[in-house]
Amino acid sequence: MGHMDKRSTLDSETPISGRRLSLPVQGLSCASCVGRVERVLQGLPGASEVSVNLATGRADLRLTGPGAAAVEAIARAGYTVPEAVEVIAVGGLSCASCVGRVERALAAVSGVTNASVNLATGRAEIRYPEGLVSRADLEAAVSRAGYEPLAAAELPGDARADRQAEEAARLRRDLMRAAALSAPVVVLDMGGHLVPAFAHAVHGALGGTGVGLLQAALATLVLAWPGARFFHQGLPNLLRGHPDMNALVALGAGAAYLYSLVSVLAPAVLPAGTAHLYFEAAVLIVTLILLGRTLEAGAKGRTSDAIARLVGLAPATARVIRDGVEVEVLQGRLAVGDVVRVRPGERIAADGILVAGASYVDESMVTGEPMPVAKAVDDAVVGGTLNTHGSFDLRVTTIGSETVLARIVRMVEAAQGAKLPIQALVDRVTGWFVPAVIGAALLTFLSWLALGPSPSLGLALVNAIAVLIIACPCAMGLATPTSIMVGTGRAAQLGVLFRNGAALQRLRDVRVVALDKTGTLTEGRPTLTDLIPAPGHDADATLRLAASLESRSEHPIARSIVAAAEARRLALGTVDEFAAEPGFGITGTVDGHRVVVGARRFLDRLGIPADALRDAAGRLEAEGRTPLYVAIDGRLAALLAVADPIKTGAPEAVAALRARGLIVAMITGDARGAAEGVARRLGIVEVAAEILPGGKVAAVQALRARHGPVAFVGDGINDAPALAEADVGLAIGTGTDIAVESADVVLMSGALAGIVTAIALSHAVMRNIRQNLFWAFAYNVALIPVAAGLLHTFGGPLLSPVLAAGAMALSSVFVLANALRLRRAAGAAS
Repeated sequence: MGHMDKRSTLDSETPISGRRLSLPVQGLSCASCVGRVERVLQGLPGASEVSVNLATGRADLRLTGPGAAAVEAIARAGYTVPEAVEVIAVGGLSCASCVGRVERALAAVSGVTNASVNLATGRAEIRYPEGLVSRADLEAAVSRAGYEPLAAAELPGDARADRQAEEAARLRRDLMRAAALSAPVVVLDMGGHLVPAFAHAVHGALGGTGVGLLQAALATLVLAWPGARFFHQGLPNLLRGHPDMNALVALGAGAAYLYSLVSVLAPAVLPAGTAHLYFEAAVLIVTLILLGRTLEAGAKGRTSDAIARLVGLAPATARVIRDGVEVEVLQGRLAVGDVVRVRPGERIAADGILVAGASYVDESMVTGEPMPVAKAVDDAVVGGTLNTHGSFDLRVTTIGSETVLARIVRMVEAAQGAKLPIQALVDRVTGWFVPAVIGAALLTFLSWLALGPSPSLGLALVNAIAVLIIACPCAMGLATPTSIMVGTGRAAQLGVLFRNGAALQRLRDVRVVALDKTGTLTEGRPTLTDLIPAPGHDADATLRLAASLESRSEHPIARSIVAAAEARRLALGTVDEFAAEPGFGITGTVDGHRVVVGARRFLDRLGIPADALRDAAGRLEAEGRTPLYVAIDGRLAALLAVADPIKTGAPEAVAALRARGLIVAMITGDARGAAEGVARRLGIVEVAAEILPGGKVAAVQALRARHGPVAFVGDGINDAPALAEADVGLAIGTGTDIAVESADVVLMSGALAGIVTAIALSHAVMRNIRQNLFWAFAYNVALIPVAAGLLHTFGGPLLSPVLAAGAMALSSVFVLANALRLRRAAGAAS
């Protein structure tokens, strides 16, 4: 997606006379806040009617100056105006020059901080402080730029597919009309060269002027009917001083047509011997460009197949149980709390919790994992997944835009719309490319006219037209976004969601993959494996007190200790004065006893000796188990050990990462001995152990300083800062929402093979983009001089405008076809 940062232009906005603003303000908490914001706003030149409402959290004022001044004043006071994002579908985009034109027009709207246009999706994303810009202003800017703002902004995937299908159908109709009308022109022109008898017969029947007039009539129909799109879009943009791909086609085909028309109707005005007909060039230019765009439209449709398939997963209707009777309702009419019956072979209509029955559900569309997952009462299911052979009832928990499927679609669309850093070079080149081509065509015309063999006018015209037609900014504009669309779509099918497209480029460059241990490398379901009481303490009595205290904690290790006590049928006691020390342990009073459960460092800090069980703790750590100490009333009472099973496939994933030349590191709060025991079983050499929750960021920074860019993989709330700090954060989709929101990439299945898939896809997409950009630039650099007649100066041939049109039509198709290869390459990579 395009990217234009307009923060630096806020000061140069055009003043808006007496504009009424209503801005949401974040951070207001009391009457003092209200007064502070009102004072800074009243101090603005041209500000009046200032009112700040604490209850609504809004600032209202009338301002004759730029609206951005109000936002900046609020920021100076220590508060913020939240950012709003508007998405507009744009019709008429045909090349990279169009993208730049629309981006500049949107960025010029007062208050816009960022404007971004994607050629492949045909959508513009605009960011601005909420309340500062209206949609009408944005649509007007698009219209002034010469393009069509479409009514539906956030078009659902199926609606966008319908729109693309309609445009493809129009292109096919125009192509067939152009081909039907062009064929006689080509036959009349070329037939005489190939079959002299045919030329004599036609000229004998119609005469030379009659043949010319017939070609002129047919060519007029081609340019005025199927070819009109190039003139309707290209000429206005040319007159505005912002020529695009359509302008090049209009100039080339129009010049050939007008020259030929003069040759037929007024040959005397042309130099002797130059009254040639180029109607076949004009009509074939239009026909071949339409052919290229028709093929391009079909390929573009396939680039967005992934989103179309995701949107199509949700069933149209669902069976809701009401008063004991099945009632079929539209999927869009479902409400939270509805009970839906799902039969074998049906897709699940909405996210929910099973309330009756059991089955196996194919969740491959979410996780990429092919094996169906067993589901029973109280298990969660995802809308759009496939029920295989059982039957069950579910209670709907989320609907509409909040379902897992809807969120996946939004993530994929956001990634597909992104503009990678590599695109910045393309933007700079395409900004001047079309004007440069027009300049090159003019220079070619004048050079041939002055230096070419007499009569030179015809050669000058033909070569200038070839230069106009062969240039292809389309290929440059499509090179990056199409690869991103196909790559991120394929990743979604494999259970890897790129939340932003830039992560594709950054992931390719990582040198270190750092993984959190619990819940990432392990199942996150630890079990109590050992209980070693200190002399003078009873095992069950100590476990009962420890489990009572742990029952107040949400940590997975706490749950394992409670489960062990319940398995021994130990009654839990009453807990008072509970306190948790993150990274150390917990304390509290249980039935009058002061109980401490935690790491060795916790007991050391509290001054409780633990040497009596030090050797046992070392032995357990060496076996990869995590030791925990229990102290009762200030004395060491027992040593507990928990073990968390290593995830299936984790050793293979680590081996695959190392085989790619990556350094694999493990970051954990566990004791070093236990951490190194797990690391040995996984084949991990680099271990950062005994890391407190706040220390993971420092661990990521240290890895980056030693080795280079870091990808961090985690799943918990305490992983969120490290996920944000890493060059690329990858969250396990089965983890917490906070972790997912902090990450750049989400691994929906929780399987670590997804890391390998994500990295492989990143390399494949970036390699594909490089190939596309090389082709797009090399094509133009090599063939524009050829079209200008460079080879002819060394005795080589001239390039016909017809061949130039064919080459241009196929160049963008080549880029799209190359991007579509990612649908297979990604699968192989995974």
